[in-house]
Amino acid sequence: ANDSTAKDRLRRRIQPFILRRLKTEVAKDLPPKTESVAWCEMEPGQAALYREVLEESRRKVNESIEKVGFKRSRVSILAALMRLRQVCCDPRLLKMPPGTLLPSSAKLERFMELVADLVAEGHRALVFSQFTEMLELLKQEADKKGLRYLYLDGRTKDRMGKVDEYNRPDGPPLFFISLKAGGTGLNLTAADYVIHFDPWWNPAVEDQATDRTHRIGQTRAVISYKLITRGTVEEKILSLQRRKRELAAGVLGTDGDDMGRTLTEQDIQELFTEI
Repeated sequence: ANDSTAKDRLRRRIQPFILRRLKTEVAKDLPPKTESVAWCEMEPGQAALYREVLEESRRKVNESIEKVGFKRSRVSILAALMRLRQVCCDPRLLKMPPGTLLPSSAKLERFMELVADLVAEGHRALVFSQFTEMLELLKQEADKKGLRYLYLDGRTKDRMGKVDEYNRPDGPPLFFISLKAGGTGLNLTAADYVIHFDPWWNPAVEDQATDRTHRIGQTRAVISYKLITRGTVEEKILSLQRRKRELAAGVLGTDGDDMGRTLTEQDIQELFTEI
């Protein structure tokens, strides 16, 4: 089994009968993929709420770092960053006390405009978010507009049944998918648009999700939109992705909890400052 000469001989003999093509090799055969940022501008109410949460988060994180040090503050840092990202997606994700008057979400409005245009033009889209609660809100909006859709998250039983249903010529125009559940193993070439509702620390995970449709069998150009709320932590995540090549190389793996190993204290301070 460990005879390298025998292995080489076997490899040479079977080589003519094996065709192995990596995605990088067939990329030239695939239609083009365009990636762009769709900017979302907050109304004054949402912007004020964001600043309020930002100030509270910065204070809590600084207190934690002073008390137990940077490394042991990772859980507090992640929780604070999640709250900021939730404000950007939709203030309802904050789970404020019942009766709290919450401002509307600029991103939700931008998303619905985008989807209305795509569907009217006969396109079909995969929609990814890390927050299943956000996907539930998007489903409610789709219901209000009478838009057909499918949904998949970690609890979905018949994944392949959903995939087959979506890929049918008369399948629904929208497929809402949680990022962790749908990042791999799905072939969804019926879609020609991908919408990332919220940015992830590691762009490699987003690329994997986009490649559910940009893969062998796709005949149309694929357009991928990343919805980013201007002047927030989301814009900072974008610049961080571009600046930190370790992130782009996938050092963080697929779990955002690993980010503490790559982000420095200076990065964290920057994430919690206003643009």
